[in-house]
Amino acid sequence: MKKRFIFTSVLLVLVLGLAGCNVAAAKTTNSTALTTVPVTSSSVEATTAPSIEPQVIKVGTMGTYEPFTYVDEAGNLTGYDIEVLRLIEKTDPTIKFDFVTGPWDSLFPGLDADKFQILANQITSNSDRAAKYLLTDNSYALCVSQLIVKTGRTDIQSLNDLKGEKIGTTVGDSFTRVLEDWNAANGNILDIVYYEEDITTILQDIVNGRIDATLNDPIMATAKAKAQNLAVEPIGERVNAEPTYFILKKDAAGEALKAKLDNALMKIKEDGSLSKLSIDFFGVDYSK
Repeated sequence: MKKRFIFTSVLLVLVLGLAGCNVAAAKTTNSTALTTVPVTSSSVEATTAPSIEPQVIKVGTMGTYEPFTYVDEAGNLTGYDIEVLRLIEKTDPTIKFDFVTGPWDSLFPGLDADKFQILANQITSNSDRAAKYLLTDNSYALCVSQLIVKTGRTDIQSLNDLKGEKIGTTVGDSFTRVLEDWNAANGNILDIVYYEEDITTILQDIVNGRIDATLNDPIMATAKAKAQNLAVEPIGERVNAEPTYFILKKDAAGEALKAKLDNALMKIKEDGSLSKLSIDFFGVDYSK
């Protein structure tokens, strides 16, 4: 009888001990559940909301027009016009530029055919361009026109001095329009020789005596001549100075993109980054 009582007591202690472990476990589980941070709808949105990819915009540019658009020694496309657009990328993360290079005479046809959405190549305005295309309201540089002659030549100081001489120019660019307008207003005294090639061929022909001069941007002509080891130099006073713009197709998409470009251009003018970029490239602030 005593043995049975002892045995029963042991069983009761064991059962109560096991029950105590289960209760402790249950309390631990309940405690964990109470301290778990609830998942709210806002936290789900913050972690699962998809990132917005920037709109990729194709930009037509020559890539051979130093220092505005060219390929550096490392094989990277750069230049003042290119770096202005990269500043715009930083200012407006909703757009990203993809640069496509080609000769000058392919740029406007490429824009017409939607191969590009923007042209960036030190382009100024004229009545034909303003009628057919969109130009940004904000310019980003000043395009200077000056005579370029063979180094050491002193008999040419102005366009009037080129009467009876040959002046070379590229078909369809803004410097050609300046020449043609001046010539028409001054009795057509200039013998204008037209080139399909870029200014490199023109500068070579000046050195070789095939033509006497060209009208172009002195910064670009000097940089190109240095790269090609050509003995030419700017001479005389500025013939003209005009603002340059980015060019877009005249449609709804072009209007929307133009608004973004103008907004970003205004910001980089106001914060001084455009001015700094101009001084870095040219030693002078041509951004105003």
